[in-house]
Amino acid sequence: MPYIPDQTINTGMFVPTTNVWDISQIQEIDVNSAEFKELMVRLYQNISNIATALNKKVTGYHINQEFVNGKLYYNPASTDPQDYRPGFIITIDTGALGAGANAVNHGLTVTNTWHWMAIYGAATNTGTLVGYSIPDLNIGVNVTATQIIITNNTGLAFTDSTVTLEYVKY
Repeated sequence: MPYIPDQTINTGMFVPTTNVWDISQIQEIDVNSAEFKELMVRLYQNISNIATALNKKVTGYHINQEFVNGKLYYNPASTDPQDYRPGFIITIDTGALGAGANAVNHGLTVTNTWHWMAIYGAATNTGTLVGYSIPDLNIGVNVTATQIIITNNTGLAFTDSTVTLEYVKY
């Protein structure tokens, strides 16, 4: 189970960048000394901190296939407060949007153990460079087990659109 730091004292996962190693001291150190053992412990701690930070980062990838995004969500089916569920993300090209309802298959195998965490995107008219966020006051978006349904009530036609889905499974 992943460890999540106390949120009241740890507001992010950061690796310090101020560790400076004096090469001459490292070259002169006796490998049988207590100083060498301390150096090794500090190096292992630094590597562990880097690995932990990298493994817990939220990814910036928005690709058109299911991808673990690095987010962790609580598990309502568990009494263990450290039993987290990994988040997944997929970005889908939903194409041109005409007026009214526009449906696009998302290609995911959704079950009743899934929870949608975020549904968002944008629509663009490349001719006029008009862009709208999805959802918007005049553009709605819903997801079913098989489709993304975008309802366009803007009075505008969009030449392309993209929707990102974030979800958890358990």
